Amino acid sequence: MSENRHGLAMTGVVLTLAAVTPACSIEPASVEVERPNIVFIMADDMGWADLGSYGSKAIHTPNLDRLASQGMRFTDAYAGHTVCAPSRCALMTGKHTGHTTVRANAGTAPIRDSDVTIAEVLKQAGYATGGFGKWGLGVMGSEGAAEKQGFDAFFGYYHQVHAHTYYPPFLVENGKPFPLLANARMYGLEPAEFSSDLAAYQAYKAMSPKGPLVPRQTPQGAYQFSQDLVFERTLDFIRENRDRPFFCYAPWTPPHAAYHLPQDEPAAQLYQDKPWSDRAKIHAAFVSMVDRQVGELMELLQELGIGERTAVFFMSDNGASHRFEGELDSSGPLRGAKRSMHDGGIRSPLIARWPGKIAAGAVSGHVTYTPDIMPTLAELANAEEFVPGDVDGLSIAPTLLGNSDTQGLHEFLYWEWDQQGYHRALRHRRWKLVSGEPGAWQVFDLETDISESNDIASEHPGLVASAEEWIQANRTAPN
Repeated sequence: MSENRHGLAMTGVVLTLAAVTPACSIEPASVEVERPNIVFIMADDMGWADLGSYGSKAIHTPNLDRLASQGMRFTDAYAGHTVCAPSRCALMTGKHTGHTTVRANAGTAPIRDSDVTIAEVLKQAGYATGGFGKWGLGVMGSEGAAEKQGFDAFFGYYHQVHAHTYYPPFLVENGKPFPLLANARMYGLEPAEFSSDLAAYQAYKAMSPKGPLVPRQTPQGAYQFSQDLVFERTLDFIRENRDRPFFCYAPWTPPHAAYHLPQDEPAAQLYQDKPWSDRAKIHAAFVSMVDRQVGELMELLQELGIGERTAVFFMSDNGASHRFEGELDSSGPLRGAKRSMHDGGIRSPLIARWPGKIAAGAVSGHVTYTPDIMPTLAELANAEEFVPGDVDGLSIAPTLLGNSDTQGLHEFLYWEWDQQGYHRALRHRRWKLVSGEPGAWQVFDLETDISESNDIASEHPGLVASAEEWIQANRTAPN
């Protein structure tokens, strides 16, 4: 056996890298690359096929489709997990879920002080660091809280169950409650009564207005929609840091449930006459709302004169929460949805734009997942010296910058989830392996069977044996 540059054993089977086909030519980047500002937007529960550029015929996404036409669209990119918290842990720490601190979806389990995040890496390199949306890796006061993990500013939700309503009585600003007094009054709460335990979050969810459409003003008072505030804080951070390198992490909550939107949300009007269920209409409206906000963010970058020196990334934290078959078809041809280890649960849209550096209109079949984001952003920021030596990710900067012949390749991409039983998945070249119990594997050829409908495990015992050997050598027991 040989080893790659991260010390992983290679079985001698080489991954093939799909060609990157740019719409226009671009010069390969030099060794010294200008350090970009970095905006990383991560939607919550957006399906692989929810965007027009990924095949949606139902949902209106002109801004994200334009982003794809101006940059690189990945066809075979994956989230770090099939549910929220472990996926975010894989993203933030550059580790797969055989190594991450957080592998379950409780919401209260924090990452450790010893875990190194993307924000810590980029902060050491001189970047301003801000996060806006759903954190999910540690509650207020814990060692996993965002302000203790490299973020100069964080505004939004810390506990993921808190984020199950868009009308909470408070959000979190830099580790402290930020009252949404209009909502609190509607619930009959005073700031002194705010609580951050799970029971309180569940109570806030129960008290919040029911969807699908919520009036801004009622006879009893007004409601504040949290995503409006999160989005404005995202833009404020960009304005405030326009003259220095910044990392803006935007883990926005939409289109995650609860399915309740302001009655006057323009995106909701796009689908009001569709013959769909209310849930499908609101999911589509959430996606279109995110699309509009991405467009407004891109306009701001141009207005500030920093659009050309800002790298913008967009993806989802896992697959669609529901497939919405016959309505939205959010998983497209993929099997499964959120909570599944099949591709419908973990494959994600991934778009990257950096004018003059990433070729416009490029489409890449390179197989990648969120543990690769830390080393990628570090390489773009010339911050590689601050990346821990034990990350599992491989930088995809060579692919992004037109140097795919130097792109490092994974032997296996890996996912695990034991919170609801035994679940394992691996991706190896064109092959996908899925297991629901120890020793029982399904194998699919994604090149000819993207829907994972034809199990060919009996034809590939050597591949299964190699996968089990790799897992034995490349995971640790959860803490």
